Amino acid sequence: MGDAGVKSWRDFWGRSHRIYVNDRHLAVHCRVVADDILSLDPAPDAAVLDFGCGDALDAGRVAGRVARLYLYDAVPEVRARLRRRFDGQARIAIPDDQALAGPPMQGTIDLIVVNSVLQYVQDDEFRRLLALWRGLLKPGGRLVLADVIPPGDTLVPDTIGLLRFAWHEGFFLAAVAGLAATFFSDYRRLRQKLGLKVYGEEEMLKRLADAGFAAERRRPNFGFNQLRMTFVARPIPGTAR
Repeated sequence: MGDAGVKSWRDFWGRSHRIYVNDRHLAVHCRVVADDILSLDPAPDAAVLDFGCGDALDAGRVAGRVARLYLYDAVPEVRARLRRRFDGQARIAIPDDQALAGPPMQGTIDLIVVNSVLQYVQDDEFRRLLALWRGLLKPGGRLVLADVIPPGDTLVPDTIGLLRFAWHEGFFLAAVAGLAATFFSDYRRLRQKLGLKVYGEEEMLKRLADAGFAAERRRPNFGFNQLRMTFVARPIPGTAR
């Protein structure tokens, strides 16, 4: 696949790609994400938003533990797959951009999870999203920003971490082949062109504070890569939405 038509990360995620090296990798990834969300211990009556959810194959398990699960992805093609997959599941909703920003959802969400998303989001968009999330949360609700990439060269440890994970989960050979394919892919070319956003711990805490959140780092991080970071933030009472 060439570069033609792939000008942004949203374009990339809307097309066929090899980020998940096979069906086993995707299934394991979705299982781990569901486990991580449930590790936050949402209340049985909670409304939860998985923002940037991807294919969310294991979302039914999360929905079974809460009152309402919203699955949002910025890519229309992904939302269409989600609607086909979860059609008829009363506890799962797949809002589009308009619904997510609309008045009916304001102040209704107990927990927002944003996992492995911020590396693809530029500064202006991040500020906009922080305001959006702040408005969606109930007083006392939580915003969880997970798998945040720290500064520095993480390519080698990221690769080693993936291979260890793949060995444990039974897709090691596919992971090796997938890494080789990624070298020649749109992902590598787009990463060189646009880069990935990285954040130091203090920088992220300041950004959250500036947006009206009290935040702290959470350990462990979501997923297998413990060099990356997770933050838990709550709206500061009395700050403007």
